[in-house]
Amino acid sequence: MPTNINILVDSTKGLKFTESPRWHNGKLWFLDIHDKRIKTVDLTGSVVTVMELPFIPNSFGLTPQGTIVVGDAFQRRVYRQAEDGLEEVADIGELTEFCLSDGIVDAKGRLYVGDIGYNFFDPAAKPVETCVIVLVQPDGRASVVADKLFFPNGMVITPDGRTLIVGETIGHRLTAFDIQEDGCLGNRRVWAQLPPSVGPDGICLDAQGAVWCANPEGEDSVVRVREGGEITDRIKVDTHAYAVMLGGPERRHLFICASGSHDPADIQRNPSASFQVVEVDVPGAGIP
Repeated sequence: MPTNINILVDSTKGLKFTESPRWHNGKLWFLDIHDKRIKTVDLTGSVVTVMELPFIPNSFGLTPQGTIVVGDAFQRRVYRQAEDGLEEVADIGELTEFCLSDGIVDAKGRLYVGDIGYNFFDPAAKPVETCVIVLVQPDGRASVVADKLFFPNGMVITPDGRTLIVGETIGHRLTAFDIQEDGCLGNRRVWAQLPPSVGPDGICLDAQGAVWCANPEGEDSVVRVREGGEITDRIKVDTHAYAVMLGGPERRHLFICASGSHDPADIQRNPSASFQVVEVDVPGAGIP
């Protein structure tokens, strides 16, 4: 079990709520959702703003060429980095409900993005098993490629590009799909049914094919899961973990997006975001 967790950077450096970490070009790239920015942090803890955004973002990825792709969470539109800022790629408002969740860009520059499926600002709103994954092609064509999901959240793609695994947060499971040549998803199956104490949020993949899952509501902040559901490692941080990424020079640094709360009002009053990091034995693999 990994130990020696260190805080790389915290809210004293302006972090509000970090999500969607991706290791790229020697730095950790991420969304600071409630600061409406895309930022990077290096292994010295130096934080740099890459792009200011006019909306609350989610669904962030980088193409193989390093181009930023990001979603406007509430307007449910997808944008791509352009010379003068951002250009709209697709409006997927009619395909999704209320708010975008996590996303991933594959080796062909295609974005897979889930939707949260319920109004989390409304205490009476109940999530339903009607969430989807939308595929957005680089030319803007968009289509639903999976449905009847229970809050699809973090996603990974295996190194061969043939399998997508998504965490269903309220379904307490990891679900896998075969990726077809045209990007459509097939052969849906439960990759790992998790105990009720684990609701996977952001996830990442290692070279042994295991998935690290952030678990914000559980006693175990982060767990490592093998296909079939065996939990091999458990990590506890001093707050809540919302996303994870394997990076660093050998991709053995497990970066953990942590925060005391995900409530927007709490975050604006008293931000508590941090990146915590621990070295693990098995390096990262696949996308992101």
